[in-house]
Amino acid sequence: MGMAAAEVAPVLPQEILRKKRDGAALDDAEIAFFVDGLTRGTIADAQVGAFAMAVVVRGMTRRETVALTRAMTASGVRLEWAGLDGPVVDKHSSGGVGDKVSLILAPVLAACGAFVPMLSGRGLGHTGGTLDKLDSIPGYRSQPDLDLFRRVVREAGCAIIGQTPDLAPADRRLYAIRDVTGTVESLPLLVSSILSKKLAAGLDALVMDVKVGSGAFLPGHAAARELAEALVEVAAGAGLPCRALMTDMSMCLGRTAGNALEVREAVDVLAGRAADPRLLEVTLALAGELLAMTGLAVDRAAGRVRAGEALASGTAAERFARMVRALGGPPDLLEHADRHLADAPLRQDVAPEGAGHVEAIDARALGLAVIELGGGRVHPEDDVDPAVGLSEVAAEGEAVGPGRPLAVIHARSEEQASRAAARLQRAFVIAREPPPERRLILDLVGAAKTIESP
Repeated sequence: MGMAAAEVAPVLPQEILRKKRDGAALDDAEIAFFVDGLTRGTIADAQVGAFAMAVVVRGMTRRETVALTRAMTASGVRLEWAGLDGPVVDKHSSGGVGDKVSLILAPVLAACGAFVPMLSGRGLGHTGGTLDKLDSIPGYRSQPDLDLFRRVVREAGCAIIGQTPDLAPADRRLYAIRDVTGTVESLPLLVSSILSKKLAAGLDALVMDVKVGSGAFLPGHAAARELAEALVEVAAGAGLPCRALMTDMSMCLGRTAGNALEVREAVDVLAGRAADPRLLEVTLALAGELLAMTGLAVDRAAGRVRAGEALASGTAAERFARMVRALGGPPDLLEHADRHLADAPLRQDVAPEGAGHVEAIDARALGLAVIELGGGRVHPEDDVDPAVGLSEVAAEGEAVGPGRPLAVIHARSEEQASRAAARLQRAFVIAREPPPERRLILDLVGAAKTIESP
């Protein structure tokens, strides 16, 4: 619900805009007033766009960003979880190619005694969205009402859904206007958008997966670290314990990119049929942090072990199946994924130009190839084809040649497949010798370090 008018001082919107335009810091009352008007619709779209552009140009202090985050959280319902016998946690990723970690991590955490009300988004640019992946599961309700959301979290231990109109509605309107005014790339606006939804979910702890590399939303290390530090500091200022892992996104995370294909891969990991080492490592590292933060493990190393046991025992798989069933999906998705998930009619191997080892990958190009196949959006209103994408994607250091393609394309037509193959061949650099092994876990922000990556 929006804040009552009596709770915010009467201020002229144009005075707030002028103040921020001139580089001055806004006080909490001014920010609260603006967010209240944003929620109620008493501030015009032009004024919202002007505010966003002023923030892009002039920035915000940490105190301002905390105030903006708190105000946007208070613009709607804040969930409460009284009576649960475990901590309420979540994870957020800054976005990457082939990142299906949430589908595995949420049920793993639930199997370890946590409760995970996970609010996820759709694809952004070349990066895939968890919500688009879930929409490839027939019958799955990715936008349930809050009563069903609460019930599934309590009964299954986890529920992965999209943002509902009740949670942080001010963020919904602000993001829509940022999207069409060239103001998405603003650190304070990005941080407040992410954290207002997480705070509205009523969390006890949050872990961030901030990606670095060619497939990341922020590919540069310095920009990604600035985002990680801002998220941790603003979350703490708003009363939410948060840590951020910086992880490598210089190649596809796992072996698939594309919605139904990624669900299949996640299901295979949960069912114990196969697990790409890098995908498994990121999942266990994030789980270890959250379990240690909430006292479900004595430290992150013990948390990793406990998370691995939840996978190996099948208890995480059972939690995933319970969540899918409760949200309207097939009860036998784990056993018969191929029966339920869409399958593209055409498959085509992408051969390398010569035999050798993969030296480097333009991971962003992999994401763009999936979009061109129809697995993402060129325009916001576009439909997404759940069946298309890439499988068996080669990783850095792997040998490729006549018997090992760069990837397998899943397409609707030969024309689509041909265009994607040309893009993929340009995306891979092949060398005679394999490159040095790349670190996967690059840094930890928000706690004592000693992160070791295999």
